[in-house]
Amino acid sequence: MRGFLAALKRYLGPVVVVALGMVLAIGIVWTGPEVEVRQADDRVPVVETMRARAETRRMTVAAHGAVVPKTESNLVAEVSGRVVAVAPAMVSGGFFEKGDVLVEIERLDYEAALEQTHANLASAESELDNAEKAYERRRELTESDSISQAQHDEAQNRLALARASLRAATAQVARAERDLARTRLVAPYDGRVRSERVDAGQFVNRGEAIAALYSIDFAEVRLPVRDEELAFLPLSIGRAVADADAPTPVILRAPFAGKDRTWLANVVRTEGELDAQTRMVNLIAQVKAPYDQGDDAPPLTVGLFVEAEIIGTEFEDVVRVPRSAVMEGDRVRIVTADNRLEFRSVDVLRRTGDTIFLNGGVRDGESICLSELPGATEGQRVQPASAIGETGT
Repeated sequence: MRGFLAALKRYLGPVVVVALGMVLAIGIVWTGPEVEVRQADDRVPVVETMRARAETRRMTVAAHGAVVPKTESNLVAEVSGRVVAVAPAMVSGGFFEKGDVLVEIERLDYEAALEQTHANLASAESELDNAEKAYERRRELTESDSISQAQHDEAQNRLALARASLRAATAQVARAERDLARTRLVAPYDGRVRSERVDAGQFVNRGEAIAALYSIDFAEVRLPVRDEELAFLPLSIGRAVADADAPTPVILRAPFAGKDRTWLANVVRTEGELDAQTRMVNLIAQVKAPYDQGDDAPPLTVGLFVEAEIIGTEFEDVVRVPRSAVMEGDRVRIVTADNRLEFRSVDVLRRTGDTIFLNGGVRDGESICLSELPGATEGQRVQPASAIGETGT
């Protein structure tokens, strides 16, 4: 009996502890807060969109360059001598007109040389006259057998020599007249003096450059353009610039005299070569009468650095979107009328800065998603936040 009670006491303790634990757990559950069971939400991402606007758009190409004269040359002395006069315009920056005498070299020696050649010419003319008369007499005597054939040949040779002497004297007169005229250095065009190296009293030699000149009828700007940009310009490096009645216009801009200024130019030619390293083609834009722009327009000064906007080709049905709207592989996300995503391939016409121009794949009025949606899938529902206008420049 005593053994039975000891065994019962040994096993009853743990059972009582387990029973009390169960009762306590049931009490906690029974008296605890109730758990509210909810269904999972179907979360729809909010996205920003823009309305596609298809339009006819004229493309432009940006470039820059420095203004240079169309024509530039050195004023060179063609005869030697002492300088006796220099025009007031012969200073750096001076203006002159075509035909102006810019420098005058002493003429005395060349006038004397011209007189000498005139005297030689008169002597040659007299000698020719005598030779012709002598030949005529010898010819008549030869016909009557009064003189020998040798005497006739001598008269004929004298006549030939007289004629050659006359030609030489005539050439000498022409050269002397030309040298005399060259003592006055005349402006070859309307222009401006870049630099000069001559003063009155100075001796100059034939072939010596005494001034650098440039014309002011036209100014030019050399504009480097990337080869892919030529697709948006009505130009070709394989042929001359086409119709002069439909030139390719260029707007030149630069700060000048404290204000932002603009000038109008036209592309007149391409240099016709592609730089192998930079992949650039140089276009030449030309401005007529750069120093006479009329009214209050400032002159387009040689040496000025300008930004250029080249007016290019017109394209139809072009949609402009920000670069963020186009995904890898040239695709966009269209938000359909029932607010679902549609992935669509597009034709990219041009990429420039933060803007992309599309020329196919998007219709006018369609809604384009601008928000980034990692992991988005075709047909996924979205909630447009707002339709925003065009972005980019």
